[in-house]
Amino acid sequence: MTEPTKARDIILVVDDSPETLSLLTDALDRSGAMVLVATSGPQALALVERITPDIVLMDAVMPAMDGFETCRRLKGNNALSHVPVIFMTGLTETEHIVQGLAAGGVDYVTKPIVIDELLARIRVHLANARTAQSARVALDATGRYLLATDSDGIIRWSTPQALRLLATALPSRDGRLALPEAVRDQLRAGGLKSGPGVPPIALEGGQNLQLSFLGGSGTDEYLFRLTSEEPGQSAVVLREKFAVTAREADVLLWIARGKSNRDIGEILGLSHRTVNKHLEQIYAKLGVENRASAAVLALQALEDRAR
Repeated sequence: MTEPTKARDIILVVDDSPETLSLLTDALDRSGAMVLVATSGPQALALVERITPDIVLMDAVMPAMDGFETCRRLKGNNALSHVPVIFMTGLTETEHIVQGLAAGGVDYVTKPIVIDELLARIRVHLANARTAQSARVALDATGRYLLATDSDGIIRWSTPQALRLLATALPSRDGRLALPEAVRDQLRAGGLKSGPGVPPIALEGGQNLQLSFLGGSGTDEYLFRLTSEEPGQSAVVLREKFAVTAREADVLLWIARGKSNRDIGEILGLSHRTVNKHLEQIYAKLGVENRASAAVLALQALEDRAR
């Protein structure tokens, strides 16, 4: 029985030095990798439009477009954001290392390059990237619509299903998808709480994307779950869960989304007195005494439905 052919790692080397390219190409080829070469940032960006590498080795100092800017643009492409970038440079100051990591690099090696050390780093980062990507694909296969952003609301990664939904609804910032400005403001101010309390994002055709904030990782990464719902779907869930009327379900939904009585009245076209009447009925049916407790129960019901 013939052994299956093992897929070769695709390594993109971006460097304007012929000597470095020759050294790395020979060493990587001997290691069994498939080597792609680009001698400038623009050439690398054009190449990855056709072929997605498994890892990128990036020279930091190049004319026209340096490696830091090239890395930022690579990371701005959601289809490439998972690809690890290792910087190679003679720059050894702390500020340059910080600049490389801030641009999206995962590692930083100094020239002259020690081949055995570089190969070891490549193996580690390839394994880490594949583990992370496998986890995201598994989440996607089970219907998990997850995404992570930085503290400015710029999307770092998302499961493929989530990305397909987001691409139709979200604005772009410098070529990268970003959460709506209102959500970004809350995130920057530290005002988001765990649960589905983030304002819905409108989709074409009347659907809403509902974001549930799951929390931060402590490394400038904030995790959200995404659900797609038809207009009124959440209100139907609340109506069935708590045996409230359709109008009471509407009021309860907006309570869960943090709206005041005045706001709810304006949204639903109700008087302040009518909103209060509905609240009295809602409290009685839910067995609670205030809007905070009602909001908690409503959010729990919506969260259970989203699982």
